[in-house]
Amino acid sequence: MMINDLTQGHGSVEDMKDKLVRDLKSVGSDADGLLKEVANSTAEEFAAVRTKIEGKLVEARSRLDSSRLAVTEKARHTADVTHEYVVENPWKVLGLAAAAGIIIGILMSRR
Repeated sequence: MMINDLTQGHGSVEDMKDKLVRDLKSVGSDADGLLKEVANSTAEEFAAVRTKIEGKLVEARSRLDSSRLAVTEKARHTADVTHEYVVENPWKVLGLAAAAGIIIGILMSRR
């Protein structure tokens, strides 16, 4: 149950991350294009381009905030599921922790 809960939303978080990266790249390239337009612009055109850039940045911030909230929610869910598993299976967790400690101890002593 725990593994299904942990991997269930993994794709959606990865998709959000990929979309956010694409959006940020798009904002960067849009801003670059708009700045090139500004080079030979009048004051009114400059103000219009500045408004466009500000709009793109607001949009990027909004998407970044929604992605941050999604990742935070996923992390909370993962912590809750992990806590539930530990409460339901304390001896399994203790055994796994002990085994991991022994393996790490053996590997460290060989150095």
